[in-house]
Amino acid sequence: MQYLRNLKDSISTLPKVGPSATKCYSEMGIFTFSDLLSLSPRAWEDRSMIHALGELEDGMTANTLVEVVAHSYFGPKFSNKRTLKILVKDVSQKGYGRLSLVCFGRNFLEKTLKVGHIYYLYGTVSRHMGELQCSQFEMTPATEDGDFPDSFGKILPIYPLKGTLSQRIIRRDVLAILSKVDRFEEELPLSIRTKHSLLSFDEALRIWHFPPSLSSHDHARKTLAFSELFYLQLVARRRNVSLARGTSQGPSTPTKLELKFIEDLPFPLTADQMTVLKEIRKDLDSEQAMNRLLQGDVGSGKTLVAWISSLHVLSTGAQVAFMAPTELLSRQHAESAARLLEPLGIRIAFLTGSVKGKERKLLLQAIAKGNVDIIIGTHALFSKEVSFKNLRYVIIDEQHRFGVEQRLALLQKAEVPDLLLMTATPIPRTLSLTVFGNLNVSTIRTMPPQRVPIVTHLVSEGSRERMYKAISVEFKRGHQAYFVYPRIDDTGESNLRDVTNMFEFLKEHYPQVPSALIHSKLDEEEKMAILKNYQEGKLQYLVSTSVVEVGIDIPNATCMVIEHADRFGLSALHQLRGRVGRSHLQSYCFLVFGNDLTDDAKQRLKVMKESNDGFYIAEQDLVIRGPGEITGTRQSGFLRLHYASLSEDLDLIEQARKEADRILLTDPAFLTEDNSVIRRTLSESSPFEEENQEVF
Repeated sequence: MQYLRNLKDSISTLPKVGPSATKCYSEMGIFTFSDLLSLSPRAWEDRSMIHALGELEDGMTANTLVEVVAHSYFGPKFSNKRTLKILVKDVSQKGYGRLSLVCFGRNFLEKTLKVGHIYYLYGTVSRHMGELQCSQFEMTPATEDGDFPDSFGKILPIYPLKGTLSQRIIRRDVLAILSKVDRFEEELPLSIRTKHSLLSFDEALRIWHFPPSLSSHDHARKTLAFSELFYLQLVARRRNVSLARGTSQGPSTPTKLELKFIEDLPFPLTADQMTVLKEIRKDLDSEQAMNRLLQGDVGSGKTLVAWISSLHVLSTGAQVAFMAPTELLSRQHAESAARLLEPLGIRIAFLTGSVKGKERKLLLQAIAKGNVDIIIGTHALFSKEVSFKNLRYVIIDEQHRFGVEQRLALLQKAEVPDLLLMTATPIPRTLSLTVFGNLNVSTIRTMPPQRVPIVTHLVSEGSRERMYKAISVEFKRGHQAYFVYPRIDDTGESNLRDVTNMFEFLKEHYPQVPSALIHSKLDEEEKMAILKNYQEGKLQYLVSTSVVEVGIDIPNATCMVIEHADRFGLSALHQLRGRVGRSHLQSYCFLVFGNDLTDDAKQRLKVMKESNDGFYIAEQDLVIRGPGEITGTRQSGFLRLHYASLSEDLDLIEQARKEADRILLTDPAFLTEDNSVIRRTLSESSPFEEENQEVF
């Protein structure tokens, strides 16, 4: 018996697979026997019943025996561009009717398909000027006694193709590999297969490629998808082992410091913020260290929750580290924390790579002595020179922008740290149940009161002037705007607008409106000075790259213009749009696009036009891009799902998760006879490379 993943023979060792086919396979990411058997058909052809020519209507499929009656040509006389037409008649047991095979670019078939010979025909027909025709067809010689060949009477898979590969070649090669394996190893316990009415792995894989009926491949897919999802869950949730503090921190109730802070706020917390705070507080007070992801849409109030939960930890005399991916964002957080928390006596420090010399030395000493309560910064927080007296709580904002090693480097500066990861890119539920299965997930869905939904306009080149006029109206109302472009200057692709040239253009278009140019090549002090002027209303618009994507909160900004919006991903578009609509003022987002849109770009713009809901947008992003692109695991070997769909198989994911949790709770070492199949599979052919799975 053999595990599918252990079939490492090169595809080039198969009979009749030469250099050309090997190259085409490699372009599809197929190098081994295992790779080819993991290639899922995109559809199946039903050749199980005769469909004679005489009973076909336009768009139906012929599946019958025919005899070649005559050859003819049409097109300009005395030209080498004439097209062969082959007239055939039905000779099956249902046989009646005639059909013209139109052989565009295949005049060589005159020598191959001979008059008077019988062939098996499969192809979709159409009616043209009263004549039944077919231009896309497959013809196979009949047997010596004029009967159907082996390819009739079956359900045949339709695979993705590349180069010179044909369906016939791939089917031949798949069958060749399947015939080499007596039986594939089972991967699921018998109890699970029985409970969920699943096939054996061997049966499911063979049926998946060559099903005996169209209904049977659904059963095969369910089996293969369940197995895939089960191991994805199992491996992810095995890592869900929190460090133990040894003793509980006491009842999970708000401290006096928290209550005072909440009471002094000029607005009430939303219901979701209150719920999330309770979840975090319970984790902070438990015997196990917290490992939680806080997700919420742009502007939902995640950072405020982080500050309040910090107060809970600070009441124990511990320290808090708050890490953000950019100096611009971390500085914004530091200013926010100072404004909100310093009146309570909380000592705030800001540490980035730009803090140098004596100031840096004194700051590091203060952190090490415990004279700083909350340390806010960038990657500088996990550098070797930074040490804490009593770090207990680590908060990481925009967590997907940090690598696993970077997060671990900061966590290792504490004995038993509580970890809160925050993201404004909501995680689709299917991903939270799988890739993020080792995290507890808290969600803020409700937005602060009085927020008005942003109106999104799709702007073609022909509508550009109307957009500029609409923004001019907003300027007259005293409101502010952002103009975002994908690059800094005009070097490279000359057809893309850039911030440098467009800044000059906009200054001429709005001559009396104060503005500034901001991008990543400016030093941090200059960027902060510009943002301060913008925040104070001294500037009415910024011309920027996507550097303004996160961390900027200007309630008076009501217009966001994103040029070449088709070049941005859904997550970036939603983040950028979230820079406006942060008050009671009606805000607008203008997505400007060019003429040559890809299908994916059209889908993204349509989603942005339809919805302001970050959770819906995240789900659509999963459908459009796929899970690997979203989680950054496309190249890691993790989440290469062949049979399951994270956008459509929610019920199956739930079932697989429950089974994985049950086994990890009752038999974590897989010692029972029933679960020994899991132990053997993980040991001999793990479905996911565990060293690559730190993806959250």
